Amino acid sequence: MFAIFLLTLRETLLQLDRELFIFIQTKLSSEKFDWLFIALRNAITWIPLYAFVLFWIIKKHRKFAWQFIFLTLVVFAITDFTSASILKPLFMRLRPCYDPDLHIPVRDLVGCGGRYGLPSSHASNHFGMASFWFLTISWMNNRKWWWLWVWAFLIGYSQVYVGKHYPGDIILGVLLGTLVGTLFAILFRRWLL
Repeated sequence: MFAIFLLTLRETLLQLDRELFIFIQTKLSSEKFDWLFIALRNAITWIPLYAFVLFWIIKKHRKFAWQFIFLTLVVFAITDFTSASILKPLFMRLRPCYDPDLHIPVRDLVGCGGRYGLPSSHASNHFGMASFWFLTISWMNNRKWWWLWVWAFLIGYSQVYVGKHYPGDIILGVLLGTLVGTLFAILFRRWLL
């Protein structure tokens, strides 16, 4: 009985995820904004942000700079490896462009990529960095850089907008990234502050 409940729940969640994807693809997208969401998911777009954070940490907190940079890279490496090399092969959830159960043409603006999409590596990587940076900066400087969450959200949303991921892929990426980023922020605090 419990197994039937779990299967029904899984199918219901997958169907809701598909319906939300279809809603975003058909109602919340416009050719006028395609360029923006393509740019938002491109790493080159974010180089000024990375340069700003690097400059800020060196200028304001030089004695913690190498640890901050090192742990940022560790967070990125763990979220990327876990999402791409462990969880995607484990879950084997097809990306929208490969999903035979999706009954609309996908607005595939950047190419489909690998076969599996759960979780989104973009979402896990950027939410990992956002949570690590947000927490460590607030502890070091008593500043809350809320815009980091907006940055990570826009990258995650852009993945659905361009047709690479279902919203559920993004949600699992958010959870993974936030968990890893938070754990390493706690490690940073105990290690240095």
